[in-house]
Amino acid sequence: MINRVIWIILDSVGMGELPDADKFGDRGSNTIGNIAKQLKLDVPNMRKLGLANIEGMVNLEKVEEPEGVYGRIGELSNGKDTTIGHWEMVGIYSPIAFPTYPDGFPGEVTDKFEAYVGKKILGNKPASGTAILEELGKEHMETGRPIVYTSADSVFQIAAHEDIIPVEKLYDMCREARKILSNEHAVARVIARPFLGEPGSFYRTANRRDFSLVPPKDTLLDILQQSGKDVIGVGKIEDIFSGKGITEAIHTKDNMDGVDKTIEYMNKDNKGLIFTNLVEFDSKWGHRNNVEGYAKGLEEFDMRLPEIIKNMKDTDVLMINADHGCDPTTPSTDHSREYVPFLAYGKELKNNADLKTRKTFSDIGQTIAEILDVKQLEIGESFLKDIKR
Repeated sequence: MINRVIWIILDSVGMGELPDADKFGDRGSNTIGNIAKQLKLDVPNMRKLGLANIEGMVNLEKVEEPEGVYGRIGELSNGKDTTIGHWEMVGIYSPIAFPTYPDGFPGEVTDKFEAYVGKKILGNKPASGTAILEELGKEHMETGRPIVYTSADSVFQIAAHEDIIPVEKLYDMCREARKILSNEHAVARVIARPFLGEPGSFYRTANRRDFSLVPPKDTLLDILQQSGKDVIGVGKIEDIFSGKGITEAIHTKDNMDGVDKTIEYMNKDNKGLIFTNLVEFDSKWGHRNNVEGYAKGLEEFDMRLPEIIKNMKDTDVLMINADHGCDPTTPSTDHSREYVPFLAYGKELKNNADLKTRKTFSDIGQTIAEILDVKQLEIGESFLKDIKR
């Protein structure tokens, strides 16, 4: 009997354009495939589970007899961001995209925010997070005016130097922005982007915090919680769901800390779901088009995979997938509309089980619902029968 799922999201680790990628400006994106094309990607442990054998995977060498479950999964919802991706995984289909602001935020938003802050904002345009610090960080330090920017995603980001605007004050600004950004301006996430350093050498700190919309309906997480199961969020999971359906949560400073915290929870007495997001693939390497860093990050996770498996109980199942792409080899620094790889492993699962291509991320959540014997989700088709021994 399986009584716990360890679910790890490799944030942005996509594996090739979806059929409608051209509508999102993402034709040719393939996060894993393009990285592996540019340099040798050494991920033997994920390959052993079946990563290279996934339908559509390119530039990785297959193994003869994969030890895990593997497949690729498409996204039904209208988007390519963290919130829409994670929400779909747990049962929410989003046919309408969250609002984006290629020309910056309108006065009806910025006027209210500036009235709260007591200062004019800097920026108010789409920008790379590191580039806008180079451009406006010095002026921010001299004036105390917060830097507000967005991207191709539905985000309202506030950057502030921790010595100029303390982190807790920045979080308060984000909470106020979250209230302002409602109805037609209900962006998916308000993001605190604290940084340190001096002009020419600014760097973002680990005190990032996401203030997401509250999911509009109950998800797998709520169903598990209502059924008396543990729902443990590691990393930014708590933020993505605004705490809804989470029974316990811990934030992390980087990917390896996320793996450490996941293993710590695996060794505690809990039953239900340990849900982890490893964000550095996206935030540190994908958005910055750092191919070498992204590859090294994948290899570092791969090296920890045997340790994760070693700490599994016989009644555990491990699932690994992504939420969208963020191909660092393309000119764009934004997310990309891609299929995501899916891997699973456990004593009660089959070896070499090929799921081929699934059409919605919700298939994963529906499978977890069946595994943990709780109420079905509104969308998604469980594949438990195809993977259980």
